[in-house]
Amino acid sequence: MKDGFTAEVAPWHVSAFRLGAEEPGAAELAGQVRELRARILFDRGRRPDFRRADGGYADDQELDFGAWHFVARREAGGRPLGYVRLSTPKTGELFQSRAYLGQMRYEEVLREHGLGVAETFEHSRLVVEHRARKLGLGVYMNAFAIAAARSLGAKAMIGTSGTADGQDRFHERFGFRAVAGTRRYVERYTEDVVIMLYRAAQQGGEYASLIERLEEEFPTATVPARRAGLKESREVDRRRGTGTQRPAPAGVDAERGGARDGTWRRPVIYDLRRERDREGFDALRDSGEVREVLDTIEEQLKELVTAREPVLRSSAEAVERAVAEQLGGTDPYEYGSWVWYPWSGRLVHLLPREEFRLVRTDRNRGRIERPAQRRLLGRRVGIIGLSVGSSAALTFAMEGIGGAFKLADFDTLSVSNLNRLRAGVHHLGVNKCVIAARQMLEIDPWLDIEVYPGGLTEATMEEFFHGGAGPIDLLVEECDTPYVKIAARERARAAGIPVVMDANDRGLLDVERFDLEPERPLLHGLLGSTTASDLADLTFQQSVDAILTMVDRERISPELAAAIPQIGSTLSSWPQLASGVALGGALTAEAARRILLGLPRPSGRFYTDLELLTSADRSTLA
Repeated sequence: MKDGFTAEVAPWHVSAFRLGAEEPGAAELAGQVRELRARILFDRGRRPDFRRADGGYADDQELDFGAWHFVARREAGGRPLGYVRLSTPKTGELFQSRAYLGQMRYEEVLREHGLGVAETFEHSRLVVEHRARKLGLGVYMNAFAIAAARSLGAKAMIGTSGTADGQDRFHERFGFRAVAGTRRYVERYTEDVVIMLYRAAQQGGEYASLIERLEEEFPTATVPARRAGLKESREVDRRRGTGTQRPAPAGVDAERGGARDGTWRRPVIYDLRRERDREGFDALRDSGEVREVLDTIEEQLKELVTAREPVLRSSAEAVERAVAEQLGGTDPYEYGSWVWYPWSGRLVHLLPREEFRLVRTDRNRGRIERPAQRRLLGRRVGIIGLSVGSSAALTFAMEGIGGAFKLADFDTLSVSNLNRLRAGVHHLGVNKCVIAARQMLEIDPWLDIEVYPGGLTEATMEEFFHGGAGPIDLLVEECDTPYVKIAARERARAAGIPVVMDANDRGLLDVERFDLEPERPLLHGLLGSTTASDLADLTFQQSVDAILTMVDRERISPELAAAIPQIGSTLSSWPQLASGVALGGALTAEAARRILLGLPRPSGRFYTDLELLTSADRSTLA
C-alpha cells in the first residue's frame, strides 16, 4: 500500500499550531515560518523571487496570521524538513486562490460545486526539502493537512497547485480535482498554476487510510505557537551526532574523545553511502580505538522482513528473497548505519533508524500499536534524580515512551548505589545521568538526550523545562531534595506539565495532572501553602520531616517507619531495594504512557503494595 510505506517506514514528527496575530512573539514566529518556506521554495535558484538581496529568504503573506501551520521533522527538536499551511474561512478574504481567481470568479467556482465560502478551507504552501521527498514526507504532509481540515469541520478544501513537476497529479492521488479553465502561467513560480478542489465527504484517494489515521492523531500533534520551536540550532545537530566529523582517538580531540573518563559524549553514527562518513569511519577503524565490532545486519534484515510480513517465517527461501529485495543490490556492509560508542569502544552495525525502531518495538504491537508508538516517540520527557529515576529512564527507553529526554542529577555513582542501580563497578565515579544516558543510547542510539550533570538548580530550571532542544511534555520527579521537589512542581504547574513520581515504598505512584488541572495544589495539598523558597537550606532532620510529609507519614510501610529514627545513627541513609526501584520504573512508565497518549490516568496517589497484593488471602487458586 502507498500509505503503508509512509506510515510504517518513514514516520515523522509533525507539530501543528495556529498563529494568532496578537500572540506574544507572533511576528518573530511568522518570520521563521516564512524563511523556512522560502528557503525550500527557492530550490537552489529555480524560484529566485524567494531570495532577498541580502541573501536571506522571504515569503511574506498576511495569510499566515490566523492559519494553521504544520512543520515536519525526522524527530522532535530536529531540523524542519517540510511544511504546509491550512487556512480557515475566518481569513477567507486573504486566500491565495481568491486572489488568483478574483473575488467574483472565486465565489462562482464554489457555487458551481455546491459550496459556500463559510465551509471551504484553503490548503497552501506544501513545501518539502529534496532529501525528504523520496522518504514520503510530501505524502505525509499533504495527508496531515487534509486530515486536519476534516477534523476542524471543513466540507471542502481549495488551493493553487503548480504543474511543472506534476504537483497537480500528486494532489489528484488524494482526491483533489483541477477546476476547468483556471490554469495559467505565474511568473513568480516560473510555471503554470491551476486551482484544485477537494470535498471532505469523498474518500482520500490512494491515501484514504492514512488520512483517516491522521485525522485521529491531529489533536495530539497540536502545540501552542510559542512552543513551535522553528529555530534551527547547531547545538541540536551537534547533540544528535550525525557522524559527519572525522573522529580522532579518545583523549586527543576534546570534542569527540575522552568518553571513557565519564564525560558526556553521544555515539557517532556513520552512513557509509556518504563519502565524508566513510572517511571518518575508515579513520576510526585505523585509530586503534575500536575494541569490539558487532555486525549482525543479516539477522536484523531477516527480523525486519518478517516483522513486516510474519507469514514469511514459514519459508526460509521467502525470507531470503525478501531480504534481497530489501537490499536492492546494496552491499550489506554498507546498508544502514554503523554506530560508534566511544565510552565502550564498540562499533555496532544497525538497520537504518526507522527500520531499527520498527523491529525493536515490534513486540510492543498488540499492546502499543504503531500509530501510538510514533506519537510516543514525538514526546520529550524530563527526569530528575537518576538513582531511583534510572529505572524509569531505562524502562521508558525500552518501551519507546519518548524519543527525547532531559536527565538531571548532580551525584556520581558510589559503591552503596550498586544495590539498586543497573550499573557496574566500571561506572564508579561517573555521573548518574551520564550512566543512564549511555545505557539508553545503547538501546536506541537515535534518542535525543540532554544531560544536566550539575542537577536541577535555579540557574538550569528554565532551560530544563523550556529550553535546550525543546520543552518537556512530562516530568518524572525522583530526587530526594525537598527544595527541588517543590520548585520543579511549581515550574511544571505554571507550564501545564504533568508530573509522575514513585516513592520506592509500598509501590506508591503519585500523579499530578497539571496539564488538566492548572490550579491543583502541589503534592495534593499535603504541604499546605509551603513554597520552594520555604524549603531552602534545611537541616538533615528538617529534610527528612519534609519528605515524610510529602509521602504521607501515616501510610509508609512499617519497615520504613522503623528505619527512619535510625538514619544518621545506625543507618547511613534511606533504605531502598532494587525490587522497589524496578517496580517504580514500571509504575511511572505505565502512567506516563497513558498520559502521553491521552488515555485515562487521573491525578492521585496509588499503591501497588506487593506484600498486600501477594498475601495468602489474595491467591486466586482454590
